[in-house]
Amino acid sequence: MDKKLTIKDIALLAGVSKGTVDRVLHKRGKVSKKAYDSVNAVLNEIDYEPNLIARNLKNNKNHSISVILPDPTYDAYWLPCVKGIEEAIKEFRAFNLSIKTHYFDPTSTKSFTKVNESVLGLSPDAVLLAPLFYKEALQVVEKYNEKGIIVNTFNNQVQAQEIKSFVGQDLYRSGRVAAKLLALFSNKGQFAIIHIDESYKNAVHMQEKERGFRTYFTEKGVEDSHISTLKLKNSTIETKFVNFLDENPNLEGVFITTSKGYQIAKIIAETKPNKIAIIGYDLIAENVDYLNQGTIDFLIHQNPKRQVYLGITCLVDHFIFGKKIPDTILLPIDIVNSENASFYME
Repeated sequence: MDKKLTIKDIALLAGVSKGTVDRVLHKRGKVSKKAYDSVNAVLNEIDYEPNLIARNLKNNKNHSISVILPDPTYDAYWLPCVKGIEEAIKEFRAFNLSIKTHYFDPTSTKSFTKVNESVLGLSPDAVLLAPLFYKEALQVVEKYNEKGIIVNTFNNQVQAQEIKSFVGQDLYRSGRVAAKLLALFSNKGQFAIIHIDESYKNAVHMQEKERGFRTYFTEKGVEDSHISTLKLKNSTIETKFVNFLDENPNLEGVFITTSKGYQIAKIIAETKPNKIAIIGYDLIAENVDYLNQGTIDFLIHQNPKRQVYLGITCLVDHFIFGKKIPDTILLPIDIVNSENASFYME
């Protein structure tokens, strides 16, 4: 049947009124079981597909989404997220949507909590959250849930029943990938895992990356004592890392779990005549410079722009098209070196 059937046509075929068909299609008002079954039998037979876009435009409901993001002025890693949000706003501007971004200081749990409290007061329909601080994230997620606000997360995965969806990479697998890359440079297995400028106990992404890294080498028979963990703060990073290099002359490689790999690369380039392999994260300008110079060997691209865009899209699809929000969307673990870096740059 090529003809586009109207509600009037469906009502005639089902033997009911147009109002009954409308109530069945839009799931509103009371309909007898007999009438409901008759209408659905016709809909199934003609493979009826409603015009969801037109339906939404007639709907006066203005859905609001709040994106809660670390301030990119503190960490350039988050800058592509701004472009991802702008793309989503442009793509979905025809719909009844409000997408607003709220920034917090990524070095401050107080800032994170304060911004989330402010968003709670706005009562959006949904929140897309970068849960940088694990303990505080659990607390605010519970508050959102109490107010009936949907919470999706991206970049860092927090295990909580109240969270509908996560978009990002498998961080444990990411750590394993880093370990396998460093193993290419290894003779004795003297490595260091370096966490920079975040509280390790409150940063799940660091914990998962380290767990994956260590598990890989344990499975390969490398003794745990051959792998050191350093937790460095910006104020003392150079002094402490130089001392560590002096105390570990057989160090073959380092794995930096954040986007701050360039800080370690700079110190190594200036102080070590022998090559030390470096695996880091993210295509910020400083990292790419050291990658092209050959100081950094590989960067794992986490694609924050894509993460936030997909996080928003999931919510838009739910509100506009009635789609189920997926539990998890995992992005590929892209390995970038000096030969292919240009293909990833915008």
